[in-house]
Amino acid sequence: MKTSRRNFIQKSILTTVGLSMAQRTLFASILTDELPYKMSLIRNNIGFFTEKGGTIGWMISKNGIVVVDTQFPEQSEHLIAEIQKQSDRKIDLLINTHHHGDHSSGNIAYKGRTNVLVAHENSKKNQMRVAKERGQEDKQLYPDTTFDNSWSKKIDGETITLSYFGPAHTDGDAVIHFENANIAHMGDLMFNRRFPFIDKSAGASVKNWIEVLASAQKAYSKDTIFIFGHSDNGFDVIGNMEDIKAFQNYLYRLLDTVQAEIKAGKSEEEIMEIQSIKGADEWKGDGIKRSLSATYQELAS
Repeated sequence: MKTSRRNFIQKSILTTVGLSMAQRTLFASILTDELPYKMSLIRNNIGFFTEKGGTIGWMISKNGIVVVDTQFPEQSEHLIAEIQKQSDRKIDLLINTHHHGDHSSGNIAYKGRTNVLVAHENSKKNQMRVAKERGQEDKQLYPDTTFDNSWSKKIDGETITLSYFGPAHTDGDAVIHFENANIAHMGDLMFNRRFPFIDKSAGASVKNWIEVLASAQKAYSKDTIFIFGHSDNGFDVIGNMEDIKAFQNYLYRLLDTVQAEIKAGKSEEEIMEIQSIKGADEWKGDGIKRSLSATYQELAS
């Protein structure tokens, strides 16, 4: 009964929403229960892929393919297989939002399959540094193109612009904006209702992260759809400007809370016992200690 109902729903969706044949092929495979991953269309041939690691963004059109972030090699192979169901062209543009392994380890799967791999210059430096420290240089595919403040490329009528607003989650996070579709991939500049990783070893700054999100609010509009690097259980990996403001508020409250505790003479050990951040109650559960520790390091140094 359940299988019959699922097949009916799949057929209804595929025959009523006016998808192209290529898109029907894609969504027919997505709507099964057998796949370990999820591909979802947002708008204008642009969507997201989730499986293991940071959210991947993609654009698949007749004359251009763009991929943002790569998770791990196995996950990248899954995405590449889905892309190849629609097109046999080479990936026109591969982008890393930043260097962390759950966003860039899958780069190696695109060796010989992409024309350009681009990231912020600090992202490449961090990727090379970490690979050398871990003895994994042979497992990496590094960006061949880097930028400082901004970089832009037009592919099949869509303009893709990369912007760097300053140190935040790391010192090399880029926001990728599909301008015509008005979709912005935030990478790990956005943790939707999930405690963030603040990578002090890569130049992270809680104070400046707040300013970076303020810059993003000025750069994009209330109609922008944002793709987030991560979200907590029960929350989406896409959202709107209100989600950006909510995370900015979390960081502001985090900074204010730790600063007040230091001023009150509390030790790092005592601060690490904090269970929640007042005024940002949606952020809860495990993981708060990594926010508290990184913020204490920043303020006490």
